[in-house]
Amino acid sequence: MLSANIAAAAETAGKAVAASGWFLENAWLIWLFPAVSFLLILLFGKRFPRGGSEIGIAAVGASFVFGLLTAIQWISEVEGAGGGGAEGEHALGAGGLVAAAEGEASGGVSALTRSITWLTNGAEAIGAGIMIDGLAVMMIFVVTVVSLLVHIYSTDYVAGDRRYTHFFAFLSLFTASMLFFVTASTTIQMLVGWELVGVCSFVLIGHWWEEKDNSDAALKAFFTNRVGDMGIIIGVSILFFGAGTFDVIGVNEAAINGSMSHTVTLAAALCLTAAVMSKSGQFFLHTWLPDAMAGPTPVSALIHAATMVVAGIFMVARLYGVFFEGYAIGGSSINMLALIGGLTTLVGATLAFVQNDIKRVLAYSTVSQLGYMVLALGVGAWTAALFHLFTHAFFKACLFLGSGSVSHAVHSFDMKKDMGGLRKAMPHTYRTFMIGTVALAGLPILSGFWSKDEILVGTGGWGLFGGTGGNGAYTVMLAMGMITAALTGAYMTRVVYLTFFGEFRGHGTPHESGPRITVPLWILGGLAIVAGFINFPAGFQLVPASWEEKFLQWVEPVGVSYFPAIKHATPSWTLAIVSVIVALIGIGAAYYYYFVRVRAVSPAATELPNGPTSRSAVARLGHRILVNKYYLDWLYTTVIVGFVKGPLAKAAYWTNQNIIDRVVNEAGTRSVQAGEIVYHKVDQLVVDGIVNATGKISDSSGEELRRIQTGKVQQYAAIMFAAATILAGIFIIVI
Repeated sequence: MLSANIAAAAETAGKAVAASGWFLENAWLIWLFPAVSFLLILLFGKRFPRGGSEIGIAAVGASFVFGLLTAIQWISEVEGAGGGGAEGEHALGAGGLVAAAEGEASGGVSALTRSITWLTNGAEAIGAGIMIDGLAVMMIFVVTVVSLLVHIYSTDYVAGDRRYTHFFAFLSLFTASMLFFVTASTTIQMLVGWELVGVCSFVLIGHWWEEKDNSDAALKAFFTNRVGDMGIIIGVSILFFGAGTFDVIGVNEAAINGSMSHTVTLAAALCLTAAVMSKSGQFFLHTWLPDAMAGPTPVSALIHAATMVVAGIFMVARLYGVFFEGYAIGGSSINMLALIGGLTTLVGATLAFVQNDIKRVLAYSTVSQLGYMVLALGVGAWTAALFHLFTHAFFKACLFLGSGSVSHAVHSFDMKKDMGGLRKAMPHTYRTFMIGTVALAGLPILSGFWSKDEILVGTGGWGLFGGTGGNGAYTVMLAMGMITAALTGAYMTRVVYLTFFGEFRGHGTPHESGPRITVPLWILGGLAIVAGFINFPAGFQLVPASWEEKFLQWVEPVGVSYFPAIKHATPSWTLAIVSVIVALIGIGAAYYYYFVRVRAVSPAATELPNGPTSRSAVARLGHRILVNKYYLDWLYTTVIVGFVKGPLAKAAYWTNQNIIDRVVNEAGTRSVQAGEIVYHKVDQLVVDGIVNATGKISDSSGEELRRIQTGKVQQYAAIMFAAATILAGIFIIVI
């Protein structure tokens, strides 16, 4: 029976109140709309005037409206529980208020769950349903907004494509899979959604599979993710046996309250981290993500902004009790999650420098920004990580769709050969791209500034003029984040120059894209400007106190037993100023190199003829390492795959021919010999000999008996008398 089970998971001290509302309870419809759309487009899409794209747009539009109403209802629940903030109080968490003096949450809103019994295994009942809270409604909003704009954008970008209907069908399924994943109430459902997202990405990356590079990219994404997916399969299994349930809330509670041992929790966290490394492009399993740019640009935007790559971030956030306790994040200075995130930010940012393909630059940028999010989760800055996911979705989707608009005009993604000087020919694309660039660089007052600054604050590693608090002193992670901020500003300045400044180096006459491309760009650009305003830091003097930390109030669980008690760092003006200065240093260095020195050589130039790599051996070595992508592809393709296909395959063949086959052949030969021995020696001589001897004896006995059988009664009587006499004698002697 369908049960509206309100997950008042915070029965501890009764801090959380139960959420309710029709839209919250029926949020499963949000993923059902695009799922049905997938089937309708496949079955009937080609019969529609626009090839089925209108079905997909209508379905995702319905999901967006339903999701928006769900978010509004959730926010009203939070505000009604006392999360609106008040004078003299510091807002904290989903409906929580923190008294300035006591620092304790006085209330919150618990997740609403609604489930059915899916499977029964003896006494174990496995459910399936929805879990709706601030995290879920935030993800629903991000996925539906970006997906809807990508659908509209695609009607122009892939117009006339040979598989136009097929493309929109899988866009719908991609959206449905991600929405199913973020609303899942059990780890089994999360696993199903996780794999569905991976399958859809494989299909869409390889949409133009006739070209070998595209099909290779799809296979690379598929196989690399399969490596990491073993982690989530094993991790979910460990959590089930450790917590005794697949329920997300039950798993988190078991990790937090200690009913699941730390060893089990750590093992599960390590396995799940492997899954995050592949799905969310973390070092050293990030190599598939730049190659995924072989797919259509709308797919790239959807993958990098709102669906596949953020699935790993969401999974860590949803099962944060496991990671927080498993890695002992509170009070530490380093852990596996934070270290992987920090390394990824640097690896992605450095590799973005040497790319000539504009989409590959943005792909490595996504790797770097995902590293920021994982770093934030690793240092305990849960809200900062999710806030950066929120803002990043809009400015990165804007940048990817902007790169698609440029390629649509010049029929290429190569910035050095086919772009340059496009700001006048494509003013709308240029302006929106600049908005996304400034937001990505983390400059005030755009959204990236607010979310990136919160991550740096959350490391707790500043310590200047009072420090920032937080869950530990992650000073190394702070340094990594600062360096990445400078690198981000520098490589995006390079992209802007090569694409929009100098002279046009391509062919033909570039032109601005149509409204179905530029309107989504302006919407995303607008969101990239204002998205950061929903989480002004506490104590920000330029806005009323009631406007502060609204994202934190609406999204972070507070007063519930399935979320760890994390500490929040206090804002630091000095850190914000220094981080901006660091970003400006990176921008200034790149500006001086390209806009001053390179431009002085020639308006059509893209590099200095006597640059650092021509003068310095160290620079040449560093450049070669970056061009070869830290030799990771060489390691995977040439060393590992080459070893498997070459020496290992030859060794296996030799073993098969010379050992296994020899053993089998020898066994067969010996069996034949044994058979011959059995036939000639045992069967012919012994068995047949016994049978023949028995026959001869029987024949001889018959002849002798035949002599006795004369037919004379007197002779028979004499024989009987003799036998009776002998028998009587035996009895006398024996007895």
